[in-house]
Amino acid sequence: MSPRRVLPPVLPSVLPTLVARNLRDGRFRALAAALALALAALVAPPIPVTRTGVSVLAVVDITGSMAVRDYPAAGGSMSRLETVKAALRATLPDLPCGSRVALGLFTDRRPFLLFTPVEVCADFAPLDGAIAALDPRMAWEGDSRIAAGLFRSIAMAGEIDADLLFLTDGQETPPLPASGSPTFDGRPGAVRGLIVGAGGYGLSPIPRFDDRGRETGFLGESDVQQENRSGPPPADAESREGYNPRNAPFGAQAAHGTEHLSSVREPYLKRLAAETGLGYVHLDGPGGLSAPLRAAATPRPLPGRLDPRPALLAAALALTLLALLAGPLARALRALRGRAGHSAPIPAPTPAPTGAIRT
Repeated sequence: MSPRRVLPPVLPSVLPTLVARNLRDGRFRALAAALALALAALVAPPIPVTRTGVSVLAVVDITGSMAVRDYPAAGGSMSRLETVKAALRATLPDLPCGSRVALGLFTDRRPFLLFTPVEVCADFAPLDGAIAALDPRMAWEGDSRIAAGLFRSIAMAGEIDADLLFLTDGQETPPLPASGSPTFDGRPGAVRGLIVGAGGYGLSPIPRFDDRGRETGFLGESDVQQENRSGPPPADAESREGYNPRNAPFGAQAAHGTEHLSSVREPYLKRLAAETGLGYVHLDGPGGLSAPLRAAATPRPLPGRLDPRPALLAAALALTLLALLAGPLARALRALRGRAGHSAPIPAPTPAPTGAIRT
């Protein structure tokens, strides 16, 4: 029996040729790049970036006058609180990622912090939901001492290192005494921010609610304290009927006024803004709050992270689709051009001359 012939291995000699041929193939290069991008997306860490954003404490007045419906809306009117909520929710997407927003409520004479500043992109859903859930029935007292609430909100914003966005109609309940509003004892401008005046300029009735939070009509003149009779009497007290410096320093008659009606108290809010070093803007509707807020707030370099994985995976998908579809698309285009060339009309031959041929 003849010895078995051993053939030399073919693979080592063929492999360089196959590699060279594949490297020249555009589809192979596209698929290889797509694979590399997909693998990179598995291990790519977030990229630290620094953005310029804001850090804001938004304090919303939820007292009774904020339920006044004096903003026009489709098919009717919209309350001040609903308009404030819509403006805040529309502002959130306009803030750059990395910006932080805290939310607080105001009633009586002090604000209540719901949560400290959270990032507007990562925590957008809970932040938006918390704003949407604000309701006048959350108020724990019926009074509305605007100046006291504003001053405490400024102190709270300073404690959490944020600018202040104070949203209110400015109506003090009970009315301010004859001596005026309390004095701001802080440093004006130490906390930047904006007072936002909500409500129309004309007087509107204030809704009345029962113990279950159901609206039962509107407040009347006798339902609201029309004059604050604490402290010294006003300058015209001596001219009032029944005035007695000891027993009736404010006169003997019941006070009359329009405190049961409400409008935005813009001169008062502007005075408070000037006293505290804050800006002021009137809220004309659900939009338009982003630009005044960013102009009044402090630009802050805020650390953030950029996730490169979506971009890497999108590029890998695009290269894969290009590799898979480039060949069929090219063949389809060549076929279309070929059919167009075959269907071109062939010119008719020139007819031969007829008649007698002269020689």
